[in-house]
Amino acid sequence: MTDEPGPAERARYLTAVRGGGRLCPEDLAPTVAALVARGLLTSPATGYTAANPRALGDRIGAELRTRAVRLLLHAERLPGTLRPLAHAYEALHGPSEPDGPGHAVRGVDGHDATGIRGRISELHAACKVEFLAAQPGHCPADRLQKTLTHDLALLARGCSTRILHQPATLDDPAALRQIALRTQQGAQARVLAEPYERVLVFDRAAAVIPAAEDRSRAAIVTDPTTVAYLVAHLERDWARATPADRHLNAPHPTTVRIGRLLARGLTQRAVATRLGLSERTVAGHVSRLRDRYGAQTLFHLGWHLHGERHG
Repeated sequence: MTDEPGPAERARYLTAVRGGGRLCPEDLAPTVAALVARGLLTSPATGYTAANPRALGDRIGAELRTRAVRLLLHAERLPGTLRPLAHAYEALHGPSEPDGPGHAVRGVDGHDATGIRGRISELHAACKVEFLAAQPGHCPADRLQKTLTHDLALLARGCSTRILHQPATLDDPAALRQIALRTQQGAQARVLAEPYERVLVFDRAAAVIPAAEDRSRAAIVTDPTTVAYLVAHLERDWARATPADRHLNAPHPTTVRIGRLLARGLTQRAVATRLGLSERTVAGHVSRLRDRYGAQTLFHLGWHLHGERHG
């Protein structure tokens, strides 16, 4: 089975969605079986139900990125594996062209000063313009503390710094304080409650990504096309994330009350009447809520507030 659904599968999925998200349980077409196997349709006894394709996209995207890293690492190791054979051949036939100046991906083992940590420190020191980071899962305060000096040095040099976190990190008050130390110096931090991969990008010229599930090995990627691909995915996630300021600074109690009423579906005028405030005052609080949640419209804000209220 290929990574993506084919035309027939897509057509059958759209048929299910347009029909209210369901297909009859008697439908045994091969395309239906394929959609069930991909997770795009569930198959309860009462019929097939369409599932959200985003989950499939996230899973396949993660698998492709993992596969790409493994292939790049294999490409890096292959010359070394064949080098003894090449030396034996050249001893008999004479040397061939010398090795190239470097590789697009290099593996690094261990977390000591000569391993992953040391290489990341070197990249931090050489970074001149921009540092991007995606930190999935809970990032403990002690780990943030270890990189604080590097991050503040970047900001002092005028480097643009953007760091993406997941909500688990911002539930830790100590980690919040560490993030605040960076944002106070000009760093930008956002929060995305979706799965994404860990990546560090320096000047869009080098990226660091995990090369083992236990993160005992990392890959330093310098191939421009691969780095651009990683940056594009990070930018996509950044655009969907919300500013971390909403977690760093508690809103005014009146703002909280207005947000709760908006989440219940009340209009700004109804909120003003309920709380005995002017519509202009309510509009000011709503403006602060929109900035806090990164909402472009009142509908977008209501969506965020409703999700938080029921999350």
